[in-house]
Order: sequence, then C-alpha cells, then structure tokens
Amino acid sequence: MAMYEPIRGHDEEEEEEEEEEEKKKRGVECCSGDVHVDVDVDVVVDDVEMAIHSRSSASATSKIEDEGSKQRRLHQHQPPPKPQSQRLVSLDVFRGLTVALMILVDNAGGVLPAINHSPWNGVTLADFVMPFFLFIVGVSLALTYKKLSCSTVATRKAIVRTLKLLILGLFFQGGFLHGINDLTYGVDIEQIRWLGILQRIAIAYLLTALCEIWLKGVVDNVNSGSSLLRKYRFQWVFALMLTTLYLFLLYGLYVPDWEYQIPIKASSSAPKMFSVKCGVRGDTGPACNAVGMIDRKILGINHLYRRAVYARTEQCSINSPDYGPLPSDAPSWCQAPFDPEGLLSSVMAIVTCLVGLHYGHIIVHFKDHKDRIFHWMITTSCLILLGLSLDLCGMHLNKVLYSFSYMCFTAGVAGILFAAIYLMVDVCGYRRLTLVMEWMGMHALMIYIIAACNIVPVVLQGFYWGRPQNNLVIFSIPAVGYFLLL
Repeated sequence: MAMYEPIRGHDEEEEEEEEEEEKKKRGVECCSGDVHVDVDVDVVVDDVEMAIHSRSSASATSKIEDEGSKQRRLHQHQPPPKPQSQRLVSLDVFRGLTVALMILVDNAGGVLPAINHSPWNGVTLADFVMPFFLFIVGVSLALTYKKLSCSTVATRKAIVRTLKLLILGLFFQGGFLHGINDLTYGVDIEQIRWLGILQRIAIAYLLTALCEIWLKGVVDNVNSGSSLLRKYRFQWVFALMLTTLYLFLLYGLYVPDWEYQIPIKASSSAPKMFSVKCGVRGDTGPACNAVGMIDRKILGINHLYRRAVYARTEQCSINSPDYGPLPSDAPSWCQAPFDPEGLLSSVMAIVTCLVGLHYGHIIVHFKDHKDRIFHWMITTSCLILLGLSLDLCGMHLNKVLYSFSYMCFTAGVAGILFAAIYLMVDVCGYRRLTLVMEWMGMHALMIYIIAACNIVPVVLQGFYWGRPQNNLVIFSIPAVGYFLLL
C-alpha cells in the first residue's frame, strides 16, 4: 500500500497536468479561492474592444460637447442679429403712383385743362396729388414711430428733417431759379415766396410726428376699433381742435377792403394800383376769403404766389378753364397774388396727415389682412359720405382753400386707393406689375426735385451754341420724338 499511493499520486498529478494543459489550450484559468471559472478568450477580446470603443466614443462625445459649449459661450457674447425691417410695398407703390400723377398733370395740364387744378370750386385729377402725399406721410409716420426708444431723440430728428424740407422748398420754389428759357437765377428777399409744396409737407410732417411721439395713450391691448380710438384719443382731440380753429377763422373773421399793385413791364412809371371791395364775413369766394387775408397780413402780399389759380376762372380768363386774356368786365382781383399753400389752408392739410396716421395705426395693431381692410373701409366710407354731404350743403370742395369737405373727400379717396393697392400687392402678390411705381416711390423726393422743379431742363439749357436758344433742351425734343416714332 505504501508503494501504491505514490504511484497513484503521480498518476493524478499527470492527469491534473494534462487537464491544465487542455484548459490552457481552451482558455485562461481564473482563480478565486477554491472556485475555478473558465473564460472564453474570444469573448474577453470582444469585451475589451467594446470597452475601448465605448471609452473612445465617450471621449469623442465629451469633445463634441466641449466644442458645443464653447460655441454657445461665443454666441452668448456676440450681439443678437438686428431684425430686418420689411417695407410696406403697397405704400411705396402708392407714393410712386402719386409722383407719376404729379408729373402727368404738370406736363399735360396745359394741354388738357380738364385734368389741371380746378380754378376754384370742384375737384379735378390734379387736386388729388397734394392730399395723397400728405396721407402717405401720415401712414409712414405710424410705421416709423411704432417702437420708440427715446422720445427726445425722435423729436430732434423730426425737427432736423423738417428744416431740411423747408430749406429745399425755399430754394426750389422760393423764386431762386427762374424756370425754363431763363438762364438767370437769384431772388430778391423782398419778393421771395415763403410757402410752397415742400414747406406745407414739412409743417404737416412735424406736427403729425410730434403727435405720434408724445400723444399716445396707455392702452396696450388694441383689438377693436373702440380700443384703437381710446389709445389715440388725444390725437383725435388735436385733429378736432385744428378743424374747429380752421372753421372758426374761415367763417368768423371779418375781411376788410384791400388793395394791391402790379408793376408795369418795360416801363419806369409807377405800378398800377388795384382796390378790392370786401367788407364781409364768412365769404369763400376768390376775393374776400379769410385764407387770403391771413396770408396778406402775416406773410405779405409780395411773398405770395403770383400766378393765382383763380385767374383761370370765367370771370378772369376768356380761355377758361385755362389761362388767357382778361375779359373786358374782369373784376379787380383777377391779377392779385394768392398762395394755394397758405397758412390757414395748411391747417386742414395737417388733418389729412393725421387721417393717414390713423390708417397706419390700423397696420400696426391689426395683423390680419381682413381686419385691416375692414377698418380702412369704415373710415373711408365715413369720410367720403361726409365730404359729399357737406358739398351738397354749401361747403364746396375747394383745393385752394383746402375746405373741410375737400379734406374729407380726398382723404377718403386716398384710403380707397391705398386699400386697393394693398390688396393687389401685399395680399395677392402682384408685385411685378408695379415695380416701376415701387422704384419711383422709394425715390420720390429726388424725382420730385428733378421733374417738378425743372432741374434737368434748367441745367441742360446752360449748354448752348452761339446763343441761349440753341441749347440741349431744344435739340433733345426732336430727338426724343424721332426715337419714339421708331
């Protein structure tokens, strides 16, 4: 037995060694106390690769997160992009259409007197130009001052723009340039015309801008017509005060007799004196109205427009409604100066601008197209009906006096035209048809100065051959006609 056990023990050791070698071939021996666990090598390798991949992907993810956090920190330090302001295309088109209408009546009015300014009562195509411009100014101011950062800065900018318009108006319409076929320039300060189209627009712009800056209510939620009126009730009170002031002065002031003189051309004799008999109150005729009296008293008769529009009436022209020789029984006031852009008449021009401001408020507070057009049509209908009713009752439509009925009617027509253009361009998207008008509307002031103030013809006339009559303007007219025939 003693000899048997060692041999047996050796056999067991050999068997254990064989088993261990087989285990090494199959796997790796892992010892944990008395328990032996066999692990497959392929599984271990796969687990190790997955661990390495997960660690690398985790590190890559952390790097991406780090880069993203860095970019977020950079974006936080950068200022936010400024919002792009979208222009109201229909407003530019409406402005361009008004400029085109102005050019048409200025150039074709002499050939077609029917579209020229009405000699006194009544309305023609040319009589819509000024109210349209003022209406557009009001709409633009509502969009400009939609959000104010500082009222004082906005007021200062409005005053500066007003001064620029006043200076341009004095230069182009004050008499400095003597017009076509006259190469001279310069104006006598004693004869300068203080008021004009640009001056009237400047005055209306300033007062309307001040109303929009300082006379807004505290109503935040505007969702109906009544809430809109409550928010801007102070502006409506101001418009009512201006209308009351105009009517009180027009019908309440006493107009006494007055006189004027006309210098005799090519003569050294004394100017011819004319006397006009008035002594009335509330008259709205050409001779004895309060509008002309206020201009004569404050501005001076020498600073008024010398080619009065009432010189085309039947009483003053044998070619009426065009200018012409005086009839034999012409009244004494036919040759008197009268400014169509006078002081009292400009009061109602400001009200037209305030009406346009109301249309702009509807754009600001109502975002749906149907709501905008609905509120515009209500205001438009009321204005047109009121203007026509007043005209039938004796307060005639009169552009020269800028009567209250004329203001209501022309502002209502402006509202209809603006709503139609808005529906066509901004709602239906027919923009290609109006590209020319849109461009003209975006450059309205430049076109007005070039076209209405005759800047280009005056400059071209400065280049001539031999004598001033042989200038570029004279030669360009046949050339343009030739190319048009081609």
